[in-house]
Amino acid sequence: MTEYGFFLSCEEFTPQELIQQAERAQAAGFTRLAISDHFHPWNEAQGNSAFVWSVIGALSQAVDLPVTTLVTCPTVRLHPAVTAQAAATSSVLLDGRFTLGVGTGEALNEHVLGDRWPSFEERAEMLEEAVEVMRELFTGCQVNHRGPHYTVDNARLYTAPRGRLPILVSGFGPKAAATAGRIGDGFVTMTPDAELVAVFRDAGGAGKPVVGGLKVCWSTDRDKAVDEVHRRWPTELLPGELAQLLPTPAHFEQASQLVTREMVADAVTCGDDVDAHVEAVRAYERAGFDEVYVGQIGPDQDAFFAAYRDRVLPALRGTAGTGGAHPPLETPEARMTAEGAPAPDERVKDAGDGPEFAPTDPGH
Repeated sequence: MTEYGFFLSCEEFTPQELIQQAERAQAAGFTRLAISDHFHPWNEAQGNSAFVWSVIGALSQAVDLPVTTLVTCPTVRLHPAVTAQAAATSSVLLDGRFTLGVGTGEALNEHVLGDRWPSFEERAEMLEEAVEVMRELFTGCQVNHRGPHYTVDNARLYTAPRGRLPILVSGFGPKAAATAGRIGDGFVTMTPDAELVAVFRDAGGAGKPVVGGLKVCWSTDRDKAVDEVHRRWPTELLPGELAQLLPTPAHFEQASQLVTREMVADAVTCGDDVDAHVEAVRAYERAGFDEVYVGQIGPDQDAFFAAYRDRVLPALRGTAGTGGAHPPLETPEARMTAEGAPAPDERVKDAGDGPEFAPTDPGH
């Protein structure tokens, strides 16, 4: 049975907002969390880029949901040994509820140390070696590795995962899907493509999870929602390999001038049509996905969580109309002591304004 998770966008929201969203996602009935890993946002309108490993540590103390990175690049900006330590600590903090999603990365995030940006073929080789190195380190044994891309010298993770730490491999084409089937514990891809899922299954992925996701903008004003997506996430609709090759948010803003408001309206689920939201998620189910993560674009998070709790998730699970009234979603502003002071665990909410996710219309 497909699980429905909530996607946390480090590019768009402050760390405090991400923790609040995770708490609301759990209260609304989402059963998992996914989180992006970026050094830069895609553009200035998104305006954030928190260090994902710090946020995951905070999540481990705030919610009980499993957490998956969608996705981390363990090859250039961070050495696989350092990524392995971060992932192992996250797994321990989450009592084994952590999954490491990895990919070949984007120049946007990985060029920041001045390293040469390799071709896709070389990055794929680096990723495969990185996965091998991390798996060795996850055993908690001392590791020595001399490979074509990485050296590990007498390294040991003393805080090692308790049990297996799954590594999901991301891909957007048949070669990457086949690699994920061969070396991954699962497959991450962001379009509901049944043929790509079949390639993964045939290449060794039978019985392993397929994970994907989409961004939406729930709003009672569809026109306003389309404007919000067009302002914050036009990068979702950039063609070809631009997302992997452009080095700065300014370059993405220049390229995004190619993306019209009409393109966004056609491709992204905007508005408050429950059937449209349900169908956008169901496209992934029909393609054979095991986990589907939904992210809400823009500031209207309260309306999104209320709608998905009361209408969208019940419709997806076939339970619409069978339950009683739900209590209102708890917000940080509502968590007050009897004296009217903020509750002890209240977090400060800062004001804040890839593509990791595909357009939500399966036809695009």
